Amino acid sequence: MCDENSNIIDGDKILAMLAERWKRKKILKGGVIGTLMSNYGLENFFRNKNIKFYRSNVGDRYVKELMQEKKFNLGGEQSGHIILGNFATTGDGLMVALEVLFSMRKGKKASDLFSIFSPTPQILENVEVKNLNVINSTKCKSAIKKAEKLILGKGRLLVRKSGTEPKIRIMCESHDKSLLSKCVKIVSNSIKKN
Repeated sequence: MCDENSNIIDGDKILAMLAERWKRKKILKGGVIGTLMSNYGLENFFRNKNIKFYRSNVGDRYVKELMQEKKFNLGGEQSGHIILGNFATTGDGLMVALEVLFSMRKGKKASDLFSIFSPTPQILENVEVKNLNVINSTKCKSAIKKAEKLILGKGRLLVRKSGTEPKIRIMCESHDKSLLSKCVKIVSNSIKKN
């Protein structure tokens, strides 16, 4: 999805807008489920709005499982898979689009509707590999520890195997953009050299 200026509206922005609206309308049950990939800015937004937020493993299956466990009715992924628990048990793009259009019915621009939180700068790098277990190598584990030590207290780092492709996904967030790039490069290089 994108706004009238062609800016991408990701799943985190959709979740933020819907959660705020649903809380105001007393539709939101419990809170919101995101994933390990959900932006830290989204987590801060929910904290400031006093909306409970939990992270599941990546995958809408895990989002739904945690939604059921917590008895929440809203969850989703940054990639755009949003589950509207009041209407369906899986992500449904048409329902989400209708919910967004309903939110815009009074003439509010999408750029205004979705600019309700500032995402933490994030880099996501996907490194193609022949063997996903490269992530368990000594060289790779050492690089991850080094990057985690550098980013500690200034951001976060997540390195994981893709569940759908032969890739290792490296996600890093920080307001320090040079540190952000440095940490991703440390891990990426260790994977490529294996």
